[in-house]
Amino acid sequence: MLPVLVIMVAISVVAVLAFRWFERYRYSDGWRTSEFRGVAFGFLMWTTLRDGAEYFKHVDEVMADQKAWEGKPLQLHGYVIPGSISYSPSTLDYKFKVQNNPTRSGEPGGVVSVTYTGVVPDTFKGEAEVVLHGRLGPDGFRTDPNGVIAKCPSKYEAAAGS
Repeated sequence: MLPVLVIMVAISVVAVLAFRWFERYRYSDGWRTSEFRGVAFGFLMWTTLRDGAEYFKHVDEVMADQKAWEGKPLQLHGYVIPGSISYSPSTLDYKFKVQNNPTRSGEPGGVVSVTYTGVVPDTFKGEAEVVLHGRLGPDGFRTDPNGVIAKCPSKYEAAAGS
């Protein structure tokens, strides 16, 4: 959140300076108008970006320093580990594991446990490429409602043994 705040402050300062420079030649009281515009622009940027900023990270990047990413809004990219999906039909609770690379690559990378409550896409299955929206906690990744996006499998992948 701090980098976003620093960027918004920098944009606000640049806006105030630019408005001051333009208004200096137009009105005698232009500095008041330009400062108001700069502050208004900075406030709008801050209110717009403070809740909507999310990091897009791969499983290995997050698992390398779990403490730094705990509680932050993330979009986590990875592959579902085949056989790790458990599902409760009465509550729509899903528990599964996601790793950095597909199992067939031979280099699985970091693994994170994921919990999700809701309806999953039709393409959600073992070894599916997924992007999860949610937050990392001490017990794993907690996915937001409607926070599972599964990539469609490609029809043009080479057949095994080709």
